Amino acid sequence: MSWARYKVAITKYKDEEQTSSCLHGQNNMWTPAVDFSTFIADDESIVNEDLVAWVTTGFLHIPHAEDIPNTVTVGNGGGVILRPHNYFDNDPSVESPDAVYIHPDSTEECENNKMACLARDTCGHDLPPFTYNGFDGVMSRTTPACNSSHLHNALKRKHDNSSLVFADLTAGEYQQVRDYMWNQPDLHISHDAFAKPTENFIFMIDLRLPKKDDVLRFLDKGAVIPERSATVVVFHGSRAEIKEYSVGPLPNPKYHKDITQWKYGKDLPINDRTVTIGEYGLLFQFLHTEIFKKLSKILKESFGVQKDRSLNPFEGMPRGIQAGDRQTWVSYFRDMSGMYIHPVGFEVLVNHRSTNASQWRVEKLLYNGQYFESAEELIEKYNGGRINKIVYRKIANYASLKPKVKPTGFGPQQLYLQGKRFSVQNNQVLYLDWSFAFGLSSSTGMRVFDIRFKGERIAYELSVQEAMSVYGSITPGVMLTKFLDSSIGIGRFAHELTRGVDCPYTAVFLDTVRYIDINESKTFRNSICIFEHDTGRPLRRHFSDFFSNSYGGVANSVLVFRTITAIGNYDYIWDFIFYQSGSVEAKVHATGYISSSYKISGSLKYGHQVAENTIGNIHTHFINFKVDLDILGVENVFQTKDMKFVEEELPWLPGKKAFVPHLVEEQLETEEDAALRYGKKIPRYLHIASNQTNRWGHQRSYRLQVVSFTGDHLPDAAPEEKSMSWARYKVAITKYKDEEQTSSCLHGQNNMWTPAVDFSTFIADDESIVNEDLVAWVTTGFLHIPHAEDIPNTVTVGNGGGVILRPHNYFDNDPSVESPDAVYIHPDSTEECENNKMACLARDTCGHDLPPFTYNGFDGVMVFQ
Repeated sequence: MSWARYKVAITKYKDEEQTSSCLHGQNNMWTPAVDFSTFIADDESIVNEDLVAWVTTGFLHIPHAEDIPNTVTVGNGGGVILRPHNYFDNDPSVESPDAVYIHPDSTEECENNKMACLARDTCGHDLPPFTYNGFDGVMSRTTPACNSSHLHNALKRKHDNSSLVFADLTAGEYQQVRDYMWNQPDLHISHDAFAKPTENFIFMIDLRLPKKDDVLRFLDKGAVIPERSATVVVFHGSRAEIKEYSVGPLPNPKYHKDITQWKYGKDLPINDRTVTIGEYGLLFQFLHTEIFKKLSKILKESFGVQKDRSLNPFEGMPRGIQAGDRQTWVSYFRDMSGMYIHPVGFEVLVNHRSTNASQWRVEKLLYNGQYFESAEELIEKYNGGRINKIVYRKIANYASLKPKVKPTGFGPQQLYLQGKRFSVQNNQVLYLDWSFAFGLSSSTGMRVFDIRFKGERIAYELSVQEAMSVYGSITPGVMLTKFLDSSIGIGRFAHELTRGVDCPYTAVFLDTVRYIDINESKTFRNSICIFEHDTGRPLRRHFSDFFSNSYGGVANSVLVFRTITAIGNYDYIWDFIFYQSGSVEAKVHATGYISSSYKISGSLKYGHQVAENTIGNIHTHFINFKVDLDILGVENVFQTKDMKFVEEELPWLPGKKAFVPHLVEEQLETEEDAALRYGKKIPRYLHIASNQTNRWGHQRSYRLQVVSFTGDHLPDAAPEEKSMSWARYKVAITKYKDEEQTSSCLHGQNNMWTPAVDFSTFIADDESIVNEDLVAWVTTGFLHIPHAEDIPNTVTVGNGGGVILRPHNYFDNDPSVESPDAVYIHPDSTEECENNKMACLARDTCGHDLPPFTYNGFDGVMVFQ
């Protein structure tokens, strides 16, 4: 088994090295017929040779009660993805017949959006009879009759109003809070959606979560529901500070309390603020006057700028190199769809530190890799022929997402043949044994609360905290870029989901309401979807070939709770997935456009060329989740489990020894002990455990199984690292505190040097985590080295990560033994729908009526005027 030493081993192809193991190895492991290490020992050259990759994957299995009756597939697997990397000139899926393209000006066009015609062009589905030949002969009869009224009810509990304690603010509540704040004479808040930086402006209103103790008393002990209130973020331009207020009670607010010091322990200077639409408007006006008017000749000759054709800006962040700075490098791109991969080689550094726009100035310009102190210097050297000029020429839009081929018919669609097995009421979801409440924060995005399985709370909160990217480039617009997406709003950019592409056509779609960077709330239609999904892989199964013959299996149907946020160039697909085995998975996939820069000398140290004069810049993606598990209450401990090989004497063969795997268990005592850093060896099993035991005497627990492919984190010594210190840790366990609600915050992007929230301080006090209310902060992500196949945009395949929350001795056996999706077949059985409902699928289901295709996703896009 020497092949298992290597994650990947590359060898020169040889006909005599066909397999890494062989038929005869099991019973002579000491002098095996095939020893893979000999393939490598000759150390031959692998340059310009026929190469073979030998890839090893797998997982450590420490069996637990939930492996009874047999092991589930959730979290138990591995593999390898073979992905083209600069093999093609662009992504070959541009020719997929499944592409969908929607434009604000388009009418219903089946040519570019076949989903618009799905309901029209399809009909009821004729199912073939169930057949199973594993025992040579079990088969159902085909029964044409369709009983459409036979809709099962799989819900295990009824809806109640308890979830409303976590419900997002309604449109009416947003208006009440806004009007109350507008009417406070001491605040002098502008009513203008495009307020100037010198004015006072409500940037965001969001639900203020009640204290956890109060919520638990309400949920578990029948206490009165906690008072409902909002958090209001005000940019006080008139006095150069940011304030956060608690406003309540709702409805009909009567107070506003300054909570800035309580929340952050410091005052927040005005330049920590997110750039508002109002400030963007002034910035664009400034650039038009100082750049586009002055450089009109150069911009026309170099980039084709004229009356009906301009350039689009994209900015780097943070805005400077030290606290108090507000200097932004603005990079310019062609005014085309998918502008992010059409850089033109022109960048401008604007100093807009003052809230008074008349004091803004241009600090530097970059043109074709050459720096200039002013527009006047660029004009002088351009006209004098002393610079390398860019000459404009038209190009095809290789970034367009319009389908390149006509549809060839519909791919597989997901149907609910006997009705949905989940229900949504208010902000509460019920699904088989599951229930949870949900919300969508404008700043941090998707979150669920009070997650219960079989009536027992598994987690108090599971939520997205931050999405962060660190870029490399030779050009300044990208060189210092470190995006913290919560600072502009992760949930803010959850637009309408497209039926049949973003979510299955038959999913349930929900609206959300938000108030951020506007002067009234906005409803975003169909911005969350919920659906039950057959993964196409059994949850568990076994075919008994030895001794007693039988087949038993459970279909792996899961509930998916999803939103997608399009934050600038990147789109993040956020999924919370609920399995019938009691597991919950938080997963993210990235797609959208890469960030690019114009190719100049030295660019290839920072990425690959992906189009003409276009560099796809290397970058990392780090995602942070908050996982507040409450295992049978709030008095929990943190445990790790792993393995080690121990050489032991064989008791039946004195003097003979063998290496035997041993279980290694440890309980960690303090927050610093439980801050598990990337780059260090981390135990493979991480558990939040109760002191209560299951039937077999083991502590009942849930395991945190992190799936991550992160690149290197920014060194701790980097000045900006404090704002993203959570990314040091694969998992960090802290004692719950109401004032430690989030690992990052709205104000971190523009002051990364002395940030409002530095997650490392959560750990620095090193409190005990024994028999405490514990929170796990989980970081996942991946390294992205862009390549040709990222054109036109990045596919989700292999670009993601997440965490699986798995029961580990929490139950006495696998809870999916009670799944309604179980199938059992025995050689002696006749057709029995009772144990094998698939045998009667064709008889008991009928055609499906599809809803019409609608799309309102352009209702909430940003407008700068």
